[in-house]
Amino acid sequence: MSKINKITPLTHVKYLNLYELEAENKFGDTHPYYVASRKDEHTMMAATKKPIPDGVIIYSLFGENNDKVIMIRQFRYPLNDYIYEFPAGLIDPGESVKETAVREMMEETGLNFTPADCEEFLHRPHFSSAGMTDETNCTVYGYASGKPNLDHLEPNEDLSVQLVDREEAKRILKEENLSVKAYYLLLHFLQSDPKDPFAFLHI
Repeated sequence: MSKINKITPLTHVKYLNLYELEAENKFGDTHPYYVASRKDEHTMMAATKKPIPDGVIIYSLFGENNDKVIMIRQFRYPLNDYIYEFPAGLIDPGESVKETAVREMMEETGLNFTPADCEEFLHRPHFSSAGMTDETNCTVYGYASGKPNLDHLEPNEDLSVQLVDREEAKRILKEENLSVKAYYLLLHFLQSDPKDPFAFLHI
């Protein structure tokens, strides 16, 4: 059975660090494996086997007919380019995932956010790229209202708010850089029933 024998921190910065794992494969041979984590060596999943959520992704309907979703077009330094994403952000200590979603929606878009009712398991954390990092995000679903503005952005955030209808969603899928989660959420948006867009939350 594969396992991790030792975790060695290689960096010490605020939001993300690199670790060297002493990994043991199913044959008992050991080898180094490198992973990034937002947690320290005591709370990362390689140590605890518990998926503690790092952040939220916000799937938010907008408009009188709930016929648009809120997206952002954001510059990402690792890509040196812009990418289409859903609003998202890190969970502050003591916050629930819904509280984080409300705060992050206001900070990134200037919009008010009302979470939809759903079973708690639909907010479970999921991994973004398990071969590289133990980062997890919870998806929060709901409704946005108000007028978009960028008054609350941090200096290093370079983004614009996108009110995406179904035709624009198709264009984005065909032409733009997308996060994996945004790709699947846009496909879901295109297939959802406008009369009952959150029917899938009641399973």
